[in-house]
Amino acid sequence: MPDVKFIVAHDTGNPGSTAAGNVRYYERSRDELSASAHLFVDDKQIIECIPALTGPPEKAWHVLYNVDSDNRLYGHDANDAAIGVEYCYGSGIDADLAYRKYVWTIALLCHAFKLDPARSVVGHAFLDPTRKTDPGTGLGHSRRTYDQLLRDIPLEFAECTGAGIGTPAAPAFTAQTGQVRSTARMNLRKDRPSRMAEVVEVLAAGSTLAYVGWTDEGEAVSGNTKWYRDARGCYFWSGAVMAV
Repeated sequence: MPDVKFIVAHDTGNPGSTAAGNVRYYERSRDELSASAHLFVDDKQIIECIPALTGPPEKAWHVLYNVDSDNRLYGHDANDAAIGVEYCYGSGIDADLAYRKYVWTIALLCHAFKLDPARSVVGHAFLDPTRKTDPGTGLGHSRRTYDQLLRDIPLEFAECTGAGIGTPAAPAFTAQTGQVRSTARMNLRKDRPSRMAEVVEVLAAGSTLAYVGWTDEGEAVSGNTKWYRDARGCYFWSGAVMAV
């Protein structure tokens, strides 16, 4: 690949399959299938199948040549000028960890190839809308959206590099004390109301939580942007709790 011009975001389309399992499949079928991708990401591993970061980038066959959206957007066929990154999802895969690694990997690629993270990432479905739905289908399994992915990549890029868009403003906060009970196993997040934030504690269903306030400007999960904050400054999503 003479030059990397953009990144194509994919999902595997095979729920429950791991990064290692997908790479083994493409290794076994490399003489039979004209299909491949550069990187596969799950909650445990980021595996390079076709050289992209560990050596000079080579072509992978991850977008059909006879679609022209890639040419209209970037002036090149994706297989000739784009890195393909596959998101693994489904049963047995921690969606939060997999997503965080996926976003980090794409941000790293933008850094490595001096690409604008706000302009250089496109979903496979956007290039081939009559046949493909990825990465939206995979992201939907973790209650995330393609639009959210496009927002999170520049944020991750800025956080990791100290460049780009800068630190986002703190969300508006309403001070109000109370208690709620978790309706399912849930995570407490450090510093910000987002599933990209570090998990500081995992609580069992039925746990009682005291809060000191809430924000309506957190990450939207199933359309709900309200997150509570506890006395330690940790956030938890309101959709996973009920009033005591």
